[in-house]
Amino acid sequence: MEEGSSSGKHFILVHGLCHGAWCWYKLVPMLRAAGHRVTALDLAASGAHPARMDEVASFEDYSRPLLDAVAGAGEDERLVLVGHSFGGLSVALATERFPRKVAAAVFLTAVMPCVGTRLGFTLEEVSNQTVKIRD
Repeated sequence: MEEGSSSGKHFILVHGLCHGAWCWYKLVPMLRAAGHRVTALDLAASGAHPARMDEVASFEDYSRPLLDAVAGAGEDERLVLVGHSFGGLSVALATERFPRKVAAAVFLTAVMPCVGTRLGFTLEEVSNQTVKIRD
C-alpha cells in the first residue's frame, strides 16, 4: 500500500501485534491528501504478508519488511516512521539500524524500548510488572 506525492514527507506506517497494514486505512488517504507519500506495510506473517508464523524465527525476521523498506529508501530520503503498539519495537530497530534515513520516529501508543538497554529488556520489564499485578 504505497503511493502519494513526492513533494511531502514519506511516512512508513507500522502496525501493532495481531494487525496489518489494513489498520491504517483511515490515516493513509488523509496523509496522501495532504501531499505526503505513505507506505503502510505488513510485517512478516501479519496482514497479507505471505510468510507463515513458523517461518519467522526472530524479531529481525518479523521486522524484515520494515528494514527492507528503510534500506531501500533513497540516499537523500529522510523517512517518518510511525509505529503503533508492538510496532514501536520494529520502528526502534529500524531507527537504530538506519539513523541517517530516519527524520522522525513516532511511537503512537507504542512500546518504546529503554535507551541503552538491549531490545528484549523492555518486554521483560512489562512481563515482570504483569506478573506482580496478578500476584
